Amino acid sequence: MKTHHYIISFDPRDAADNGLTMEKAQALGLNFCKENFPGHPAIVCTHPDGHNHSGNIHVHIVIGSVRTREVERKPYMQKPRDWREGMKHSSTAMTMRHLRVAVMEMCQDAKLYQIDLLSSKKRVSEREYWMKRRGQMKLDRENAALLAAGQQPTQTKFETAKEILRKQISDVLNVAMSFEDFSDRLLQQYGITVKESRGQLSYLPAGRKKFIRAHSLGDKFEKELVLAALAQNIRLAPTIQPIATDKPDKIQKLVDIQAKLKQGKGIGYERWAKKHNLKAMAQTLILLQEKGLLNEDALDQRITELDTKFHDSLAVVKDLETRMANNQTLRRYAASYKQYRPLAQKRNAAKSPATFEEQHRAELTAYRTAAAYLKANNITKLPSPNKLEAEYCALASEKAQFYEQYKEAKIELLKLKDAKQNVALFFREDERTQHHER
Repeated sequence: MKTHHYIISFDPRDAADNGLTMEKAQALGLNFCKENFPGHPAIVCTHPDGHNHSGNIHVHIVIGSVRTREVERKPYMQKPRDWREGMKHSSTAMTMRHLRVAVMEMCQDAKLYQIDLLSSKKRVSEREYWMKRRGQMKLDRENAALLAAGQQPTQTKFETAKEILRKQISDVLNVAMSFEDFSDRLLQQYGITVKESRGQLSYLPAGRKKFIRAHSLGDKFEKELVLAALAQNIRLAPTIQPIATDKPDKIQKLVDIQAKLKQGKGIGYERWAKKHNLKAMAQTLILLQEKGLLNEDALDQRITELDTKFHDSLAVVKDLETRMANNQTLRRYAASYKQYRPLAQKRNAAKSPATFEEQHRAELTAYRTAAAYLKANNITKLPSPNKLEAEYCALASEKAQFYEQYKEAKIELLKLKDAKQNVALFFREDERTQHHER
């Protein structure tokens, strides 16, 4: 007879923290079978994992294919064979979705860690998950040894290569204005190459030979959402008047030629770098002349003023964004509460509350979550949707004003900081050249 095999794995540290024993894990597995495979004979076997010596508890569930008796139809059962006696079990898409939800809820009820099986926004594979867990355990042991020796650890959180890559791509994606800009910034700031093949993006971090597909990193890094994020950046950016072509709108940084030569760069790179530095220094002088900041003290004072304006405007923007997010959250929960409250009242009056609960689990969960949010925030009367919409529009308008101030200050601040750095490096290179000629 054909059988179906399922495995539920519990992390050893979570299991120990929550008092999960082999007996309790066995009981969870038996209850999982009873709830989700009614009428099917099942065998549940529990043991500590012996494959990779991690110590995690494995619950193996073997389900007999043929149902021995007719059972009450569940919402995830689609065809008569799913509840009639003598029929075979079928793992439909709806059944598998139900099983994933059931596993998540079972682990959450037992306060056990569980990888999010329902979300694809940030894809963390089982391999990456265990790599992070083991890496963190190793780092904790090393830090404990350092502390025992009276030394302070320099790193307390272990990050996988994919975690670092996600952060680096996200940093660039938050500021880039076009795909070309996105690609250039990735390469210049982090040495990451991005390519498109058959409509799909892939990323190649520095020091790696094989590209990593965007699909394996998460939805955010795939082509469609990357282009959407870039378009959003353009919409949020303030309108900037075009600048004449004879006035540079971007200050290029000077290259530390000597440092690059020590890293192994050749004569060809040195020739390019010298031309690049001359152009960058010309742009720097033009900018400083236009701003009337040829005096070092005046330049430092202007940088300080812009830095203050930049941070003040950013603080206001962040506060407004938080208020806008809270407004959206309240609107969402208020709408859910209003929409599903009648259903919750029907559940209380139903002849079989448990059956009603199973049929409307998602809606009732949404209602209870909304009710808990309103209670936690002491909201006894539902706010008017129109009033919340008007409040959100007002906040968005105010944010746009301060965001423009923030962007203007940021653009000029970065230019002047680069200009100051260029001047310092230019004179340092000049001193090196004079010393070499002597």
